[in-house]
Amino acid sequence: MNQIIIYTIASLSILGAVSAIILYFVAQKFKVYEDPRIDEVEAALPSANCGGCGYAGCRNFAEALVKSDNFDGLFCPVGGNKTMEAIAKILGREAVAQDPLVAVLRCNGACEFRPKTTNYDGATTCAIEAALYGGDTGCQYGCLGHGDCVEVCNFDALHMDPVTGLPVVDDLKCTACGACVKACPRNLFELRKRQKKERKIYVACMNEDKGGLAKKYCAVACIGCAKCVKVCPYDAITMNNNLAFIDSEKCRLCRKCVTECPTNAIIEVGFPPRKEPQAEATVQAAQTENTSQDIVSAKKEDISTNLNKEE
Repeated sequence: MNQIIIYTIASLSILGAVSAIILYFVAQKFKVYEDPRIDEVEAALPSANCGGCGYAGCRNFAEALVKSDNFDGLFCPVGGNKTMEAIAKILGREAVAQDPLVAVLRCNGACEFRPKTTNYDGATTCAIEAALYGGDTGCQYGCLGHGDCVEVCNFDALHMDPVTGLPVVDDLKCTACGACVKACPRNLFELRKRQKKERKIYVACMNEDKGGLAKKYCAVACIGCAKCVKVCPYDAITMNNNLAFIDSEKCRLCRKCVTECPTNAIIEVGFPPRKEPQAEATVQAAQTENTSQDIVSAKKEDISTNLNKEE
């Protein structure tokens, strides 16, 4: 009996040893080498896993950065230029700085401007309503107001305004990850160049209907009149499908288009309040009057000087 136990233990030991040797050689044959720099790059990333870089997560993005020869098409919007500079030092490459972006909502159709024509009684998500229903207003291009964009924002940069029924972007918290852009079924969000003092000018409308119909359904809709195009001195505005678009790369924030728009479809944010026309006229009149008084005084002085000389 003891011999049988000994033989059994010996057989199992030998079998285990042989199996271990086989597994070792198999592991060496098929092992996958992973560059240790991937861990360093991943540690330098913000670990947001938001997908703003175009990859499933920070780990996948780190692998892409290590394997690529340069940073073309690779950028972390959350970390920004500082993060990319840190990664460039790790990999011994040169980072190309990019302009920071911010999300804007291209719809200003608040409840007061876009009255409801029907009542939607279904699942309270924008994605489902957009797929099954044209919307509870006449405009089939505007915001549906269920907050899908708010749900996907990982940075608390979006919230719904209970008065307007529209989402509001917090510029200071927005990282331009693009999650809201992907979540909106009507493509109302756009990533635009972030300007100084968070100033921006953009057309807050995506309605491609002709002017009369667009204005009928929304009081602040773009009617495609092209007046803004004519007054823009920088060729930053184009017209397409009855809709104006302002290129944030070309726009110099002169604000001429804002005052020219007859429906207030162009939004300006972050600027000081404009002077009232009456106030400006008063200032100009005062300046003119002061100038006239100066001229009269100068003439009187000349006359007095001449009389003194004659005497």
